Amino acid sequence: MNVVKRNTVPFPSIIDEFLKPDWLGGMQTMQATIPAVNIKESTTSFLIELAAPGKSKEDFNVEIDHNMITISSETKQETEIQEGKYTRKEFNYSSFRRVFTLPETVNTDSIHASYENGVLKIDLPKKEEALPKPKRLIEIQ
Repeated sequence: MNVVKRNTVPFPSIIDEFLKPDWLGGMQTMQATIPAVNIKESTTSFLIELAAPGKSKEDFNVEIDHNMITISSETKQETEIQEGKYTRKEFNYSSFRRVFTLPETVNTDSIHASYENGVLKIDLPKKEEALPKPKRLIEIQ
C-alpha cells in the first residue's frame, strides 16, 4: 500500500511559487547576514575581529554598557531612476547587531577599535591585576 499526500488548497501552485525563496530571481541575496566573528585571547588582551567587507568605519556603532559590548551596523540605500515616463525606485536595507559579555578582567576604559580591509578589530586590554605575574624564585630559609 502506498501513501499519497493530497493537497486540499484550491490553487497551491500560485501560493507555492509566490513563497519560494528564489522568487523574482534570487531573494537569497536579500536575506539577513550576520558577520563572522573571531575572538582571540593573548596574555595582555582580547581581540574581537568582525568580518564586514564593503562597509566604512562610520557604518558601525560599538557600545559598552556594564559588562556587555554591542557591535551594530545599519545601512540604508535608496536609488531612483527615471526611464522615460516610468520611475524605478530600489531600496536596500541591511543591519546586524552582535552582543558579547565581557570578562571582568577587561579594562573597559582602554578599549579601542579600528576598521581596515573589511575587518573591524576591537582590542580589549586586560586590567593590570589580570596580567600574568613574572616568574620569581622563592628563597628557602
